[in-house]
Amino acid sequence: MLMPILQIHSEDMPAYAVVCGDPARAEKISRKLEDVRELAFSREYRTFIGVYEGVQMAVVSHGVGSPGAAVCFEELIRAGVKTLIRVGTAGSYTADYPAGSVIVSTAAVRSDGLTRQLVPDGFPAVADIDVTSALVAAARKVGSGAGEASSAGTGTEAEAGSFTSTGTTKVGVGITVTLDAFFTGVEEIPHRKYKLAGALAAEMEIAALYIVSTLRGTRAGAIVAIDGFADSDLAAEYDPHTDAVAKAVELEIEAALCALAALARQDQLQH
Repeated sequence: MLMPILQIHSEDMPAYAVVCGDPARAEKISRKLEDVRELAFSREYRTFIGVYEGVQMAVVSHGVGSPGAAVCFEELIRAGVKTLIRVGTAGSYTADYPAGSVIVSTAAVRSDGLTRQLVPDGFPAVADIDVTSALVAAARKVGSGAGEASSAGTGTEAEAGSFTSTGTTKVGVGITVTLDAFFTGVEEIPHRKYKLAGALAAEMEIAALYIVSTLRGTRAGAIVAIDGFADSDLAAEYDPHTDAVAKAVELEIEAALCALAALARQDQLQH
């Protein structure tokens, strides 16, 4: 069956997918796969399929912001994807996680408009526990360079707010905030309140991923590389193109691929 917006056929799609905002990043991630094939490049949605550690998976870009990203997630799920992991960037709320850190999102504050039209206020946007555990284990393994990340499996407990320093990279675990606005207007974005409440970082799509996944009965998780500070008390000139950020992006990509491979192997054992 043809997905009219992504322009992909369900017959081509595997059960596992990495999703990211930037079509160029999707192409970069796809280079880590074997037997890669580009299926489509429609609007901001670029789709590749290939094999990683023996597991068939897709890499798909979803663009910027929740509404367009949700379209991508919906069609991927309709095409047969059962497990989705988002990789992206975020602005930190704390000096504990400066640019170059990585955060695994356990849940997302729904400060977007899209999810308010899908579920009632108060309904949580929460990651799947198995996906989260696999991401935490993979990120810590990849960051430390201690063997194959995928061999860690999915047994790591994800403690909210915890972090591991892996060389020069900190791996955090906790709540992120999903916003619609990137630049401010006359209304103040309540970053300080989110920070005081314990959120670790802000980005623009994770809540949509978690809500769509929950509604459709699939599982999802997310890992983000910190590329600056969202907190105005800490913010300096925004520069997402530093070596530290590039290293963190590379780490999150490897972690996401390894986590998907570990989850696929676990699924095979259970069936």
